[in-house]
Amino acid sequence: MTTATQPTEKTGARTAEAAETITGARERIDALDDRIIGLVQERMAVSAVIQQERIASGGRRVNLSREMEILARYRDALGKPGTTLAMTLLELCRGKV
Repeated sequence: MTTATQPTEKTGARTAEAAETITGARERIDALDDRIIGLVQERMAVSAVIQQERIASGGRRVNLSREMEILARYRDALGKPGTTLAMTLLELCRGKV
């Protein structure tokens, strides 16, 4: 098998040019995913501080009205899948309710 056909097989593309474009785009997606993961981890840390302060002051661990604002923000920006994404983020950051 020649080296020229390997990139097309790996990407599912039918031409070397398309394979090159796909490979570059996948590298960009991987870099974006790394940034997204880092941001989610940062969000989790900030959320932990908020929860600790809320509990230490006698409040509840979860503020449901704030969570509804977050859900609406993601839904408005991304549609129905945004709500699912927001729920996942909330669960990662505050745990299951």
